[in-house]
Parts: sequence; structure tokens; C-alpha cells
Amino acid sequence: MAALVTALVLLVFVAGYRFYARFIGERIFQDRDPDFVTPAHALEDGHDFVPTKRGVLFGHHFTSIAGAAPIIGPCVAAYWGWLPALLWVVLGTVFMGAVHDYGALVVSAREQGRSIADVAAKVISPRVRLMFLFFILVLSWLVLAVFAMAIAGLFTSIPSSVLPVNASILVALVMGWLLYKRGIPALIPSLIALAALYAFVYLGTKVPLSLADVGMAPEQANLTWILALFAYSAVASLLPVWLLLQPRDYVNSHQLFVGLGLLFIGLFVAHPDFDAPAVRWSEEGAPSMIPFLFVTIACGAISGFHGLVASGTTSKQLDKIEDARPIGYGSMLGEGALALASTMAAVAGISLVGFCELGGQEIPDLSWAVYYDTWAHASGNKAAAFVLGGAAFLQELGLSAVLAQTLMAVLVISFASTTLDTATRIERLIVAEIGEALKIEALTNPYVATLVAIIPAILLATLRVSDASGQVREAGWALWPMFGAGNQMIASLTLLVVALYFWQRKRPVLPLVIPMVFVMIVTLISLVLHLLDFWAHQSWLLFGLSVVLTSLILWMGGESVALLLRRLREGSAEP
Repeated sequence: MAALVTALVLLVFVAGYRFYARFIGERIFQDRDPDFVTPAHALEDGHDFVPTKRGVLFGHHFTSIAGAAPIIGPCVAAYWGWLPALLWVVLGTVFMGAVHDYGALVVSAREQGRSIADVAAKVISPRVRLMFLFFILVLSWLVLAVFAMAIAGLFTSIPSSVLPVNASILVALVMGWLLYKRGIPALIPSLIALAALYAFVYLGTKVPLSLADVGMAPEQANLTWILALFAYSAVASLLPVWLLLQPRDYVNSHQLFVGLGLLFIGLFVAHPDFDAPAVRWSEEGAPSMIPFLFVTIACGAISGFHGLVASGTTSKQLDKIEDARPIGYGSMLGEGALALASTMAAVAGISLVGFCELGGQEIPDLSWAVYYDTWAHASGNKAAAFVLGGAAFLQELGLSAVLAQTLMAVLVISFASTTLDTATRIERLIVAEIGEALKIEALTNPYVATLVAIIPAILLATLRVSDASGQVREAGWALWPMFGAGNQMIASLTLLVVALYFWQRKRPVLPLVIPMVFVMIVTLISLVLHLLDFWAHQSWLLFGLSVVLTSLILWMGGESVALLLRRLREGSAEP
């Protein structure tokens, strides 16, 4: 049953690209203009603006948007059963998320590579630009903190993943030099690089690298990895995109597609039944399915962070405007496939797991009922269901348990680390934009901007505070419940900017307005419910942040409505 549903979902994704993406592109975005000069050519600087072949840029964009969130979100949402999670992944990906990503990329490309926040100043008002930038700044700090913590945790718990992940950096540097300095076509070096990465995965199982071997406790090891990851991301964000970012993402995209392919093949070979019920209504102590399903699965259905990648880095590397459809819409379908694999690992693959340790207890056979017995377990285990359930699928193909788990861990870390690279670069550019808007020249310096980008994220990843339930944990994890709502609100605001942009050009914008309104309503409801929960638990840090985010949202929405009413009174849709 699970294999049949998986096949149907993949067919829907193919049909979405074949028909709906074409409809959106031809009727609204009009992205078939061979005479259009993209920002990568018009503003080429060899650093951020670099014309890039479609396949290489697809790899960069896909691996940048497909971080740990489309894995963690569906794993948590499996608490409510398999049907709601899959429906939201399918409908959100095809009709909302892919349209959002595609639209953000086209608009940014048509506006000389400007960020969505910068475009908002043009189509709404300069005040909205500044509010949007601060909103994005806070959410990006949270993304950086949580992804760094997630990677550090996997490095500590699965030391066999350390060698292959770090070796990929050296492989990417060599490949970047070969592509851009020696002019060698990308295909052969990328295949050699992919083979090298899998060789390092195997070698990692034989030579696991653990900081415990040098006497570090798990907490010390996590802190060391977090600091090392931020040091790496800072350096990577300052390097030219062709040297590390592009080649690493391109090679990782091959690795990730191979990994996803193996997962789906393993699923079809195992042909498991659903171990979870179709629908499970929330029990006492758990959030209600509606609206929290829609913000728990953010990446994997629709994500505001994708618009930041599309307008922050990808639009500056777009070779031709015709490439926007496969890169913008197509990459989101790839992320939808990742969310599908994550969901299937949690609701079907988990039942194939043999002896394991969960929550300090030895369990001879795992099942959905054991893994998702409470909301605390579902939300606390994060990506573990994907690693365990996915590894069980790979074992059906004859892989050993240790090699299968290492491959799954490397898959998760590769997604998360490429997003960490890109998010740091985007955060640097956002800080520079804020510096320009406020006329603070120091913030436009790339080194100062990079420090502003990473230091608050380091604090979020290392400082410990009380969350809404009173549990003491890292500030980043305590604030993580806000990420889904904040991320979805950025998506709705991006759709608002894109809709206004094309409405002013007299294009049909209903396919943009419908998802915008839906996402904005469910997100505002979830934010209000978060506010009430934080107030009841006297979690004042989270309450204060929620008030700030909600106020910014209402202010930006008010500015947009005022603009719309003014345009209607003027009786003109001209810009």
C-alpha cells in the first residue's frame, strides 16, 4: 500500500511540472524571452553574479533549499497519521511551494537580482522593505542555529559520517578549480567526485572520527562542532560562488538524488504496509492538527526560505530566464520528493527497524506506535525516524546496518550543510541591505556583515533558556516552534509581493493570491495560538518574539492592503 501511494504521489509531481508549471509560466511569469539579459550577465562580477549552466545551478538551488527542515517536519507531522501529511506535501508542493519559488526567482531576475525585500520596497513601500529585512534576519539566525545544532548532533551520535561530509569540501574545491579555471565540462568531474564521496562514506564506516576519542564529553563535542561549522560557513560565504558553493552543491545534488533513488527503490522492494493510522486526532498535551500541520511541514510543502535563496543567490547566477522553470519549480518538486521519502520512512519504514535504542531504552523491534506514542517523543526525536526508517529501506537492498545508517546520516547532513552555506551568504547580503537602508556603512563591509550574520546564531545555538514547557534547552531549539510559523509567513508575504508585481503588469494573479491567503490565515492562527501558549507558560522570551513577528506581519499586510485600495481608487493597475 505504501509503495502504491508513493508511486501515485511521484506521478502527481511529474504532472504538476508538465501542466501546471507550464500554465503558470506562460500565463503569469512569461518566462520564454530569449532576448532577456539576466543579472548574471548584466552585472557579472565573478563573485556573486556568475552565469551558470542550468544543471549546475539546479544542483546549487535544490541542495540549498532542501535542508533538514523537509526531513524533520514530516517526521514530526507523522504523529497525526500518514494521510494529512501526504496531502499537505502534495497539494502544498504542486500548487503553492513550487509556484512561490518559481515566482520569486522570476521576479528577482527581472529586477536585476534584487532580493524580495528590495522588490517589496518598489511594489509596496520602502518601510515594508526594512520590516521584511528584519523579519528575514531573525528567521535566518534561527535557521543557522538549528541546522548547526542538528549537524553537530549527528556528527557526535554517528561519527562514521564525519569523514565523508568533511571530505566533500575538499572534493568541491578541486572540482570548482577544474570547472572554472581549467574549463573542463562538469559531467565527468562530477561523476568522479560522486564516486569519491561514496568511497569516503565506506571509509567512514571503517574509520569513524569521534571527539569522544580525545576525551570530550558529548556536550563539549557538540559545542566544538557548532563553532567549527560556523567558522566554515563564514569562510564559505565569503568565497566566490564558483569556488566552493556551486561545485559542492552540484556534487551533493548527485549524491542526494542517488540517495533518494535508493530510498524509493528500497521502499518498492520492501513493499511495506502503513504502520501508522491514516488519521490520528491530537491527544491531550499535543497541538491540534489544524492549523499546526501546515506550519510543522513548512519546507516540503511551501517555505519562505526558498524565496530568500531564489532571490538571494540563484537569481544572480541564472544564465537564461528560460532556466527559471526547471530550477525554481523543478527544485521544489525535488524537495517534495524528499518530504515524501521522509514521511514514508516515518509511517512505513519505521516498522522494518529491528533492535535499536530509543530514549535510553533498548527496543527489540520498533513501530510507529512505539515511536509516536506521545507528542513529546514525536517532536523530540526530530530526524531520527528518517535515519532509522530510511536505513531499513536501504537494508532491503543488501546494505549492512552500519553502512545504511551512515548513508542516511550523510544524506541529512549534506542537505543541512549546503543550506548552512547558502543561508550564511544570504544573511550577509541581508545585513548589507539593512546597512544600505539605514545608511550604516560598516554593515555593508562583507567581513562585518558576516560577523553580524553568525554571532547571534552562535548565541542561539549555545545559550540555554526555558522553553514553553519549562524545559531548559538551547535557545535555538526553544525558539524552533516559531520557525514554522515565521517561515510560512515569509512565504505568504513573498507571494504577496509577487502577486502585486504581476498585478501591476495586468497579469492574472489568482494562482498566487489563493495560496497567499490560505498560508497567511493558517499562519496567523498558529501565531495567535503560540502567543496564548507562551503567555500561559510565562515563556516571556518566546512571547516577546511572537509579538514582534506578529506585529511586523500585520504592519506589512496593512501597508499592502492600503496600496491595493489606493490603486483601485485610482482605477489603474500601472506601476
